[in-house]
Amino acid sequence: MPLIDHVRVSLIVPVFNEAQAIGLFLARIDEVFAREADVSLEMIFVNDGSTDTTLEQLLACQASDSRIRIVDLSRNFGKEAALTAGLEAASGQVVVPIDVDLQDPPEIIVQMIVRWRDGFEVVLGHRVSRKSDTWAKKTSANWFYRLHNKISDQPLPENVGDFRLMDRCVVDALLTLPESRRFMKGLFAWVGFRTTHVDYERSERIAGESKFNGWRLWNFALEGITSFSTDPLKVWTYMGLFVSVISFAFAMFIVLRTLFTGVDVPGYASLMVAVTFLGGLQLIGIGVLGEYLGRTYIESKRRPIFLVRRLYNPKD
Repeated sequence: MPLIDHVRVSLIVPVFNEAQAIGLFLARIDEVFAREADVSLEMIFVNDGSTDTTLEQLLACQASDSRIRIVDLSRNFGKEAALTAGLEAASGQVVVPIDVDLQDPPEIIVQMIVRWRDGFEVVLGHRVSRKSDTWAKKTSANWFYRLHNKISDQPLPENVGDFRLMDRCVVDALLTLPESRRFMKGLFAWVGFRTTHVDYERSERIAGESKFNGWRLWNFALEGITSFSTDPLKVWTYMGLFVSVISFAFAMFIVLRTLFTGVDVPGYASLMVAVTFLGGLQLIGIGVLGEYLGRTYIESKRRPIFLVRRLYNPKD
């Protein structure tokens, strides 16, 4: 990639009930990029159906800052859809998704631009520690990455979120992907391109609360696993074979014991355990099959990923 003296950067900032954080975020952005004369900035805030004063705060800020563009979605579609809306709206040479809570420091973007100028098309923000997360979140994240990378054809880089710099060619490639149920971390990894990373320490939220509770994180993990691997379906083939072999061996044991000793194998309790165990396995298998069938059903509808209520562009 040739050396580019001036670069246009698009920040994609999904927001959902983040009115308290917007002013602090913009102040930090001003502090960082005021020193970067060779960077022109646009900030695309995607209002993902906020029910507080987030939109009003954004409009007030836009009145005095022409770098702000607002994509107001018709309802809450979720962060993955909001990121997609931001990617479609971005016009920069490089695009950086970033959360408004400032857990991902904007100062790192400057380092990312340096690596981009070195010829890399994707520069990941790599968290060197997760000390700002709870023990449960850290443990579950570690197990998710291990499981996903073991069964998926396309591994995910560990301790990397959505915070990354992407060249325009990467964004254009992402926008060609047609699926409506989107696991963006997986899609980011799937498109490939020349990739490097920048290490950083993740901070505490500056305001507000995380919108991802345990249940949402669990469903998010299921989305990631079922989006990029069919191994959970294959597991039940081997599980069924294993149970069949055990059942056949036990049946032979009963036949031989009855022939040689004349003693039946009594046990109402053991019979109930076997029936309920096999019934449970069948229900779990149907559930796994249902996850994939449900994804196929949703994709077959070809509904749009999001709907935009209104675009607010800065006044010329």
